Amino acid sequence: MQRRDFLKSLTLLPLSGVSVGSAFAAAPATYENLLILVELKGGNDGLNTVVPFADDAYYRLRPRIAIARDQVIQLSATSGLNPALAPLMPLWENRELAIVQGLGYPEPNLSHFRSIEIWDTASRSSEYLSEGWLARAFDQFPAPRSFAADGIVVGAQDLGPLGGGSARAIALTNRDQFARQSRLALPGGRATNKALAHILKVEDDIRDAASKLSGDYAFQTEFPAGAFGNAIKTACHVVAARSGVAVAHLTLNGFDTHSNQAATQSRLLKEFAEGMASLKAALTEIKRWDSTLVMTYSEFGRRPRENLSNGTDHGTANAHFVLGGRVKGGLYGEPPQLGGLDGNGNLRYAVDFRSVYATALENWWGVSSRDVLGGRFAPLEVLRST
Repeated sequence: MQRRDFLKSLTLLPLSGVSVGSAFAAAPATYENLLILVELKGGNDGLNTVVPFADDAYYRLRPRIAIARDQVIQLSATSGLNPALAPLMPLWENRELAIVQGLGYPEPNLSHFRSIEIWDTASRSSEYLSEGWLARAFDQFPAPRSFAADGIVVGAQDLGPLGGGSARAIALTNRDQFARQSRLALPGGRATNKALAHILKVEDDIRDAASKLSGDYAFQTEFPAGAFGNAIKTACHVVAARSGVAVAHLTLNGFDTHSNQAATQSRLLKEFAEGMASLKAALTEIKRWDSTLVMTYSEFGRRPRENLSNGTDHGTANAHFVLGGRVKGGLYGEPPQLGGLDGNGNLRYAVDFRSVYATALENWWGVSSRDVLGGRFAPLEVLRST
């Protein structure tokens, strides 16, 4: 790759945007608390993830793809986990796993592109925002300049909630590859032209980030094979380098299960659960588990009624996971009300997804969420006080 080609790729690969000057106050010390977002891309089926096994309507709506009662890992008298999620049970038993049911938003959109845009920007369904919710957070409450980056995105080129603003976000597939490419960002000196000055500033940040992301901690933890396991391993090496990042964004692809859902979702949920178990082990090893909050999200859930292809189509409200050493484990939100579906045969939401984001902003980082999220959303009480 030539240097000019590398510069053309800056908006996609290493840095999404760079602030060239800021009048904001110093960042809160709680950015030492790490946030990890795990995107279950494609729209994970929440009903076959957190199973309402005590509701007969579930089995009437899904005569072929429902999880059998005797296979469900029981969490309460009415809800249980898909058996593929068995590796999460030590976290549940240790009260480090919270499950929030009924997550959604008013007037839901069932388009992949638009709905994930709503989740990434924390917008209303009728509102189009150009900045991700984390990008807005870092615009208003900057992370320390000593950090290698505000956030890293592993396993995807799309910067998602870190995109569109001046956040220092690195799309990091491979640390070694990033280090090699960073050498193309040569010292450029000073410039009076604003556009050139911006390019030189970007190059300076690339070199600085690469130097801080160097190092290779020798983990005893064994990471799962495959792309998702490699993404977790990469993120853990970044955290172990003590380079300073506030956010890591990971992606697990393949949840758009319109046909033959059972085998596909089981494989993906097993991959997710094993990945989370290794993530906890690795972060515990470097003494970062108690200062890490993990949250999952997906563009939407699936319809309660199975389709004719042994799958499910795009739906609405969903169940998601919150994990970490300071999480108050348990069931939150509202179980799916299969007897009260909306006019389209979809679930009604009970908890606005922006309350999960408010939890991260206010209760994890200690910053105001009102301006970031465009309104007041009550944080969830899923974290233990320090």
